[in-house]
Amino acid sequence: MRIWRWVAGGTGALVLAGAAGFFALAPGIVERGMNRTLTWPWDVTPEGQAFHDSLIIGDWHSDSLLWDRDLRQHWDRGHMDLPRLRIGNVALQVFTTVTKSPRGLNYEHNLADAPDDITLLMIAELRPPRTWFSLTERALDQAARLNATARAAPEELKVIRSKADLAAVLAARAAGSPIVGGILGAEGGHALEGDIANLGRLWDAGFRLMGLTHFFDNELGGSLHGDGGAEAGLTDFGRAVVREMVARQMIIDLAHASPQMLLDVLAIEGSRPIVSHTGIRSHCETPRNVPDDLLQAVVAKGGIVGIGFWDEATCDATPAGVAHAIFTAVEVLGEDNVALGSDFDGAVLTGFDVSRLAVLTQALLDSGLHTRVIAKVMGGNMARYLAENLPD
Repeated sequence: MRIWRWVAGGTGALVLAGAAGFFALAPGIVERGMNRTLTWPWDVTPEGQAFHDSLIIGDWHSDSLLWDRDLRQHWDRGHMDLPRLRIGNVALQVFTTVTKSPRGLNYEHNLADAPDDITLLMIAELRPPRTWFSLTERALDQAARLNATARAAPEELKVIRSKADLAAVLAARAAGSPIVGGILGAEGGHALEGDIANLGRLWDAGFRLMGLTHFFDNELGGSLHGDGGAEAGLTDFGRAVVREMVARQMIIDLAHASPQMLLDVLAIEGSRPIVSHTGIRSHCETPRNVPDDLLQAVVAKGGIVGIGFWDEATCDATPAGVAHAIFTAVEVLGEDNVALGSDFDGAVLTGFDVSRLAVLTQALLDSGLHTRVIAKVMGGNMARYLAENLPD
């Protein structure tokens, strides 16, 4: 009997060791396969680097909070962390919270009731059990991680909730501080779980931006990639949420909205939405990119458009390719209305991570874009929009 107890004990230990190894290694393995960077031999001149270092740089979209990484550490996986943000001279960074991703995700058609891959990731990352089956709790947990980082390292990160917070970050950077201003955003209104009271919970946690949809239709309305088609607009619940966001001065993001939803939002008084990460459809004909006329309608309402860094947004993820997409965006939308929307850590392949952001500045210089325009695109336009639209 003693030998069988030993065997049983040994088997149990092996199972526990295997489980520990899985939870310790699996999330990192998954991320390495999804957030990849190609290393392009792209030189930055001393003049280009000096110009880059003089800029206010801002980015409208990163999904770094989804992954099990301490942002204070310099990691060898993923696209972004605080040390790399400092190397890249980034002043303003939107950190979005991803809460649901349908199995078989694609840019054409996704079912809202498809199995959800984020559930498995939450469990594998050993997130709190309340996050395993609640989309709201997933958003709040990711927000709590960013807020905890800011409390632990106030000299490195400040979560921006107001115009005064933005001004404080920009003043600190002008005085030589490398502090990063982080803005919390939710990627998709399904994080509300159909209850408008949850918008208040997100607000209290520091959220100042929310995309209405992601890759599937939800309680607010239609997605650019959902099963309701281009005519699936805002629902009554979606209209109520948008009006509440306008009242709170909360930024509305239409990056994944259906054409009809986009038009419905623009028709609501007081709305001034953005499109945080996309490409220009006439430049890169993919179903991921919002059509030019709709982007022009967003700009006409006072909005701003962030250009992504990955292939489906630009049709060329090299620094020169992203620069070409930005050059086209300036021609289509105007120099005051274009910004950066990298989608770093968003399960995309990019040509550079945030620490190598100077290669994009160099590519924009090489493209012939005026330095005045480059300064606006790299962050000036984003800083202006935030100063005009964040809560007082």
